Amino acid sequence: MKTILIVEDDAAILRGLQEVLEKEHYTVLTGSTGSRGLALGKNENVDLIILDLGLPDINGEDVCKELRAGGVSTPIMMLTSKGMEMDKVLGLEMGADDYMTKPFGIRELLARVRVLLRRKGELVKDIENCIFGEVQIDFVKQETRRKGKNVKLSVREYAVMKFLAQHEGEVVTREMLLNKVWGYDTFPTTRTVDNYILALRKKLEDDAASPKHILTVHTAGYKFVK
Repeated sequence: MKTILIVEDDAAILRGLQEVLEKEHYTVLTGSTGSRGLALGKNENVDLIILDLGLPDINGEDVCKELRAGGVSTPIMMLTSKGMEMDKVLGLEMGADDYMTKPFGIRELLARVRVLLRRKGELVKDIENCIFGEVQIDFVKQETRRKGKNVKLSVREYAVMKFLAQHEGEVVTREMLLNKVWGYDTFPTTRTVDNYILALRKKLEDDAASPKHILTVHTAGYKFVK
């Protein structure tokens, strides 16, 4: 479940946005001041920040600028009652990802929220290694050891395992693996993914039939847990 932070000093708008987003099954955090938004915005579990520009203590532009300066890459959607183009340009230059002017339609807001969340999911941090159970994988050197012994993985198996590790704890569909590992220009089937998962389990799990790390999520895909 995705977590969205709303920073808005208008109580009615804040409550309305919270109700709408919770009906869409998002977890919602709220704040009514810029300082509160800064504190909550640094939470790595927040997937999207909806940030009002006209906050009472620290304005939204400064909140956005400070979050970006602090290394926070969470998508930010700015809200404002101002209609001047210069405000929009300035907000985007401060590091915002999107911008909506009040009043706005709920359907448009939800559509933009989904786009930003999907975009965030595509920005996956690179990883160099992964350790779980008695397995150690070095993705840079493409070396794997299990129980102190070398394990040979193919280039494609490394790619599949790395993608799973990059999305640790998340459901990864077969289509995601096909698109990201095999690419759009090739034409493998979802059965191909299943075969690679089975091969990885045989090489890395204590019991391939009862895996503890590379799990099947019924009707959805797979999930990697350390």
